[in-house]
Amino acid sequence: MLKIVLEQRQMLNMVMTTELRQAIELLQLSTYELKQYIQRQAEENPFMELVEKTHHTPAAMSRSSYQKDAANPIDFAASNEKTLYEQLLEQLIDFQLSNREYKLMEYLIFNIDEQGYLKVADEEIKNHAGATNDELARAKEVLHRLEPVGIGAKNLKECLLLQAERKYPGDKLLIQLIEVHLEHLADKKWERISDDLNISLHKVNDLFQIIKTFNPRPASGLMNAKINYVNPDIRIAKEDGKNVFSVSLNDFYLPEIKYNHAYSEKLQGGKELSRYVNSHFKKIEWLRNSIAQRRETILKIMDVIVNRQHAYLEKGLSSALKALTLKEVADEIGMHESTVSRATANKIVETPVGTFELRRLFSTKLSARSGENASQTKVKALLEEMIASEDKYKPLSDQKIAEAFKKEKGIAISRRTVAKYRGELNIPASSKRREIKLK
Repeated sequence: MLKIVLEQRQMLNMVMTTELRQAIELLQLSTYELKQYIQRQAEENPFMELVEKTHHTPAAMSRSSYQKDAANPIDFAASNEKTLYEQLLEQLIDFQLSNREYKLMEYLIFNIDEQGYLKVADEEIKNHAGATNDELARAKEVLHRLEPVGIGAKNLKECLLLQAERKYPGDKLLIQLIEVHLEHLADKKWERISDDLNISLHKVNDLFQIIKTFNPRPASGLMNAKINYVNPDIRIAKEDGKNVFSVSLNDFYLPEIKYNHAYSEKLQGGKELSRYVNSHFKKIEWLRNSIAQRRETILKIMDVIVNRQHAYLEKGLSSALKALTLKEVADEIGMHESTVSRATANKIVETPVGTFELRRLFSTKLSARSGENASQTKVKALLEEMIASEDKYKPLSDQKIAEAFKKEKGIAISRRTVAKYRGELNIPASSKRREIKLK
């Protein structure tokens, strides 16, 4: 038989309050995103007043003080350079084009991708632009005569052929090499090319050196006419004449949050209105406190990072970057790892050795024979050095590199990890690094 029993149980449940959720959200925002968040809060809170600061230093907020007298940050600056599309359209004035032909050329030009290729299928172009086969062929002929050479090609092969035909007209061997042996060239199968074309390795090398002068991405550097300036969230600066780094938060442009007492005093009403006013006042206080807590948390974290990565900030060498994890920082300052993770997310740091994402100063560990830990960044730097000094005629395989790391550097690393790091560094496999050995 089933019985209905009434029991009392004591249970502990963690409830995430609205305030706690918002505090977590604030921690992971960049300074610019925090400013937008504050502005949204002000729109929703009639008692919140924002006072924009007008004269502050870029490195305004440090742990100890809030300094004054400086310029506002520059977020974006427009360049006077013309876009690639504008440059291409201007060149059309040299051709006798009808209205219809010009419209078709516009369609082709505005469909060129960021590398300079026109990858839209012919059928799609004809359908959208209402062009015939002859009109499209004529338009592509005009397009391929524009500068930079190779613009508007459908693929790498056509791009290189356009440059070869323009710069080395009549060199049939060069054309044949690109048309037939481009894959062999990429795989550096020199002997295969030499045998198929019945030419010496010296001649293969000469042709290869010519092709290396061609631009495989003719639109590179020409697509964007706007220069974006990064406004860092954190600044690390070296104190004059000292081997010491100071840290400041670049949040001087955040507005000052004030409570509008004058407006609240004008309101008269009962308990409902009083509760309404008090709740909005508490939200303002919470926001102020959360921003102060966010600032203090970031500065505590930065103290640990600067202390650990002092050598890197001094020299700027990847090999000087020490292994450092989020958990190590969290343990040192007595916080949870997730707090450190949120506080370091989406942050840009300006340092004496460059401006980059804050997370770059963290690096996972790889065990070393000395008992110390090698950072992932340091291993990558060593990998680059090892490949740079290898025998170019007999490049090291990933397995050989892994063995060399263990034997010469005392670092245990697998072949698969070597391949992964090599890929992240955009270094080709050994078969594609092999140079021509001329006899």
